[in-house]
Formats: sequence, structure tokens, C-alpha cells
Amino acid sequence: MSSARVISTIVAIAVALCMLILGGWYFTIGMCLVVYLGQNEYFQLVRAKGIAPASRTTLIASQIMLLVSVFAPEVDNALFPIMGTLICFYLLFLPKIASIADISTSIFGLFYGGYLPSYWIRLRVGLDLNPENSFPFHTDWATLLKTFDLTLLPRAFTLTLLSFMCIMVTDIGAYLFGKWLGRTRLSEISPKKTVEGAIFGFMGSILVAITGAWVLDWHNAFVGGLALGSLIGLASMLGDLTESVMKRDAGVKDSGELIPGHGGILDRTDSYIFTAPLVYYFVTLVLPLI
Repeated sequence: MSSARVISTIVAIAVALCMLILGGWYFTIGMCLVVYLGQNEYFQLVRAKGIAPASRTTLIASQIMLLVSVFAPEVDNALFPIMGTLICFYLLFLPKIASIADISTSIFGLFYGGYLPSYWIRLRVGLDLNPENSFPFHTDWATLLKTFDLTLLPRAFTLTLLSFMCIMVTDIGAYLFGKWLGRTRLSEISPKKTVEGAIFGFMGSILVAITGAWVLDWHNAFVGGLALGSLIGLASMLGDLTESVMKRDAGVKDSGELIPGHGGILDRTDSYIFTAPLVYYFVTLVLPLI
């Protein structure tokens, strides 16, 4: 592993951790920046195929959706079809007649790059509708350090952190064990990904989730952790393979060159995209029943 890759990994983890800890507008602005950069890379892949999407309109619509998810998460579900309709109107009234590919890649860009990531903001910022979202300033540190009771931390913070940890372990486990023990190709989409690596990444996600559920004193830690870890492990790999399909179709190795040793923003965040809504609805709808 190159030094550039190691350094950029450390910096990325540090930035993500700061966003998570501070929450609120710090997390939201950080997500807006990540989404903006990631969507730009997505539209570069699209344009490499000779397609002309409504990139600027979609970028603006996505930023609006991310900001709205802070104040009224439920409104985002209504905004998505509204923004999609506006994007279609924009494309239909351009001097150049839009193609099916122009319209579909624009709508998918809104869904993939704007709507799905907004669920991370809903989880970290909107889950607890009180000042606890800025956890460093509203935590009983004396009791926390004395008892090491992590349940004292805001629920939005601990759930988002646990989810991020599961995703990171899935990615790292699949990469390291795939290089070490990988013999069986997982898919023709990405020749370097192996079944052995995927299994270790998946099991790592489950182990982290069960451990986190136990530490956070969930009612049924084993079942809840098993379900969450399995969900994240599968969705992470799905996100990874989806981006690999797009890069393969566009004829490029990486989505960009922004992160030394890693490629682009999408190359590092693809595992988080499909995971976001699944985690949010698991936490809000399924977890209370377990």
C-alpha cells in the first residue's frame, strides 16, 4: 500500500469523524460538499459516453434536497419527484432535443447522488430533534468518562458512527482478505473483487454491528446487530459494484483523481450510497420492533 494511499485514508477518516462528532450544520455542509464532488464525477462518467445530462440543474436540485432534509426530512420524499419533473422540463425545452439517455441519467443522478445520500443527514441530524445533535456541547462528560456508558451519547451520533464503522470494516475486510486469500472472482464487473474477500467483509460488518449493539445496550443486541450488519454488508457491496459498472461502461479505472492513491470521491463513498436509506429505515421502523 503506497504512502499516499495511507495518508489520504487517515485524512479522510479524520474529516469524517469530525463531521460525525460535530453533527448539525457541520455534518450537513460536509455532506453537501461530498455530494457535489461525487455528482460531478458521476456526470463526467456520463459525458464520457457522449450523453448530455442536465448536470447543473441536477446539482442545484440535489443541494436543495440535502438542505431541506435538515428541517423537514419527510418533505424530501415529495421533493424528489418534483425535482425530477423540473429536470425533465428543463431538458425538454433545450434547443437540442434531449434523448432518453439524457433524461434517464439526469434523473438517476438526482436519485443516486442527491436523494439517497440525504438519508445520512436525516439519520445524523434529523433523528434527534434536540440540541444533542451537537454532542460535544451537550453531553455529561463527567459521568461518561466515569462509567464509560456510551448510551449517554446522542442516539443519532452513535447509530451513524456504528453504521460508518460497519461500512469501513466491510470495505477494508473485502480488500485485505481478498488480496490475501482471494481465489474466486466475485463478478465479471470487477475482476479484482473476490468471493473470499466479500465473505470476510460481510462477516466483519456483522461482528462490528453485534458488538456495537451490545455496547449500546440494545434490547436484543444479537438479533438487531445481526440484521443491521447483514444489511450494511450487502448494501455496501452493492454500492461498490454499481459504481464499478458505471466506470467499466465509461471505460475508466477511477471516477476521478481527487484523492491520492484512491481515485475520486465516488471511489471512496460508493459503499455509503445505497446503505443510507436502508440504515435509516431499519433504525426508525425495524429496530423498535426487535
